[in-house]
Amino acid sequence: MTTTATGARTGVSNILYVTDFSQPSEAALPFAIAAARRYGAKIHALHALLPVPYMVTAPETIATSIATEGDIARADMQKVESRLAEMPHDATIARGPAVWKVIQQAIRDSDADLVVLGTHGRTGALKFLMGSVAEEILRRSPVPVITIGPGVREFFDGETPFQPRRVLFATDFTPDSMAAAPYAVKLAQENHARLTLLHVLRNRDRHSAEQHAGLSVAEAIHHLYEAVPKDSELWCTPDVSVEYGDPARKILEVAEQRYADLIVLGARDSSGRLGAATHLSRNTVHKVVAGARCPVVTVRGPGHDQDED
Repeated sequence: MTTTATGARTGVSNILYVTDFSQPSEAALPFAIAAARRYGAKIHALHALLPVPYMVTAPETIATSIATEGDIARADMQKVESRLAEMPHDATIARGPAVWKVIQQAIRDSDADLVVLGTHGRTGALKFLMGSVAEEILRRSPVPVITIGPGVREFFDGETPFQPRRVLFATDFTPDSMAAAPYAVKLAQENHARLTLLHVLRNRDRHSAEQHAGLSVAEAIHHLYEAVPKDSELWCTPDVSVEYGDPARKILEVAEQRYADLIVLGARDSSGRLGAATHLSRNTVHKVVAGARCPVVTVRGPGHDQDED
């Protein structure tokens, strides 16, 4: 196990706030504002207009529909900008063949350090930030993504700069999940926050788990402590926790027990699937985002080309 290196501050100067003007997106805006206040960052608001499949329709009808769609989006974006009036910001409505293509270009154009979006966490919805497209953003973004799920809305008002006091980092010790460790440590350092390190073993039978799994509880605890460099300027010794059970459920339980303000997970792209935390699976991060009562940060692992289309 290699100790994670730390460097400079997280250095957030540009925040890309992605919106589809839905209620979950509206719920994420106060957090984007609070994060911008915390770091003195500029907010870049983005909405993607996608091609609408038309049946056999007269060209003039298609043109009218496209124009109307644009007018509605501009009206909605004006409402967003009115809430950003006192913040350094810009707003873009961009057309593209797919949501990720638009966001990928926006990350480059804005030199974004952080992406903020909202989601209700369910699949099968019509709005693009709900479900599989949100997962694609987490899986492919070259910069950390903060997702505001449904449980966060009534607990966060965004009136003051966001400053987490309790950060939970969950890992299964793979390179992908450990990619988030430096970010979690830096966040704890910058905010003088208490840092909790979590590893979840799936097997609920403790004797069986220790006999047959590749990692014992004692080894897991040792590796968790190793994730934090000894010279890290944390205001207190990190807490460590090794739990048994379903990874997503345990992450949420520990977050509640420790009153976490922020959950940090590593994300990976494995055969086109998103994963995070212990026994990385598509459903783990999905369940954590949907059930968390605090924002969730995902940091993409090292095995993905940042420039991949």
